[in-house]
Parts: sequence; structure tokens; C-alpha cells
Amino acid sequence: MKWERTPAPLGLAPGQLHPDDLAPSGWSRTAEVLWRIPRLLSGLGPLTPRGPEDGPPALVIPGFLATDRTTMDLRRALARVGWRVHPWLLGLNRGARADTLELLAERLDALKDRRKVLLVGWSLGGLFARELAFRHPGKVRAVVTLGSPFSGDLKTNTNVCEFYERIAGHDVNQPPFERLAGKPLVPCLALWSRRDGIVAPNAARGRDHEVDKAVEIDTRHAGFTVDRPALSRVVAEIRNFLTEVEGRAPALRPRRAPPSSPLKTAWERLESRH
Repeated sequence: MKWERTPAPLGLAPGQLHPDDLAPSGWSRTAEVLWRIPRLLSGLGPLTPRGPEDGPPALVIPGFLATDRTTMDLRRALARVGWRVHPWLLGLNRGARADTLELLAERLDALKDRRKVLLVGWSLGGLFARELAFRHPGKVRAVVTLGSPFSGDLKTNTNVCEFYERIAGHDVNQPPFERLAGKPLVPCLALWSRRDGIVAPNAARGRDHEVDKAVEIDTRHAGFTVDRPALSRVVAEIRNFLTEVEGRAPALRPRRAPPSSPLKTAWERLESRH
């Protein structure tokens, strides 16, 4: 299934960018930060693999200026449905470095799993996931990008370009490694949001030759990692996508919910009477 590009508005001048190709406003960026602050505590917990030990492997890559703490809820959601989810363990993502892809390749090897790994990348992490898949397709099961600006001009399709270049120390369109065009030789799912306050819609959903499928998720940019309704959609869309491209559902063993205590059960019965 392919997404359909929004028709260009009538009267769009030659060379003028479609609104969906342009970064959200600066206020949208501020709103993203304010929305995220009350949810910072969700990142507490041990930075260890999560999910069944025999579950299919997945590696989650955080976005720009994010860490494994930022993606904790995302990893928990994947683990709950049966994935064996691993953090990237490379600390704060300060942008592309000359050794970024080498270190990520080492992370794949460090998982010591002969099965192909599902790469899930949020924001800039999705760009890293795609580049890693370009270079190591034999080790990657599929790539899932969450609000990642992998398509178009990074100068205009996000509202953090100046921040990125100041911190990363290089032009946003000239990372210290070759950026490959097109689609990696693995299945690619792009999850994007029109409510994204950081990334332009077209940048995150891509074009026909860049993805196998793109699905809109109703959430903020940060919501891909902490918004529970969005996380439920994310894990469901991943399962649906792999079922479509592989011809069968992934072998997952969802974690069973712990039994309710007698006191809690009695209270729930009492509540249901009112």
C-alpha cells in the first residue's frame, strides 16, 4: 500500500515549495519541547534489553539530542508485544559523526543474534537506520522510521537545522559519511504525522522510490516515543507491515499482564457498580 501525495495548491508558482515540504513554525518547535517536559520521567529504568529473550531482535536508535532514556517507552511498547528490544548504547545523539555507522554496525554484531534485526529509528535515528541498512542489508530485517526527515532538503524540511549545524559541526546536508539515495535493499516503513512540530510531512513519509509503505500517525514529533495511543499504533503498524512483506505475521509472544491482586479486583468490582 502506498500513500498518495497531497495535491499541490492551485496557483503554486514554479519552484515554490509545497507546504508539506516546509518545516513547521518555530512556535511548533517550542510546543514540542513544552509537551515533552512533563513526560521526562518516563525515561527512568535500566538500560538493558527488554522483552522475551527468544523474541525477534530489534534495535532502537534515538533522535538528535536524545538518548536511550528518551526512547524508553518506545522500547517498552515493543517489548510488551514480544520483541527483544535493544538500546543503541551510544549516549547522547549529537548528530552524524565520522564513526557513527561503524559504531552502529558494531552494535548489530554485539547483539550476537543470527537473525536479522529490525531497526527502529526516531527522527535523526531513522536516517541512521536507513544508512546502516544500505551498508548491511544482510543483517537488517526491516527499517521503521518515526518522524524522520529522510526525504528532501534538510535545510528546509525541519526547524532545527541551525541548532543541528551548530552542535554537530557540519552542514546538515553534508554529513561526515556518504549519504546514499533511494531505498535500502530491505523493507522500509515510514511513520509520519501531520501534527509533527519539527519535521515537514513529506520529509517523513518519503516518495514512492524511497519507501515501501508510509502510514500517518496522529501524534506530535515527541509522541512517537512517549504517547501511549501513538505507541500502540506504531507497534501495530510494524506488525501489519512485516506481515504484508513477509507473507506471515512475525513470531511474537506478547508479555502476559500480571494477575490483579484480590484487593484491586474487589475494588474494580465495587467501581463497576457505580
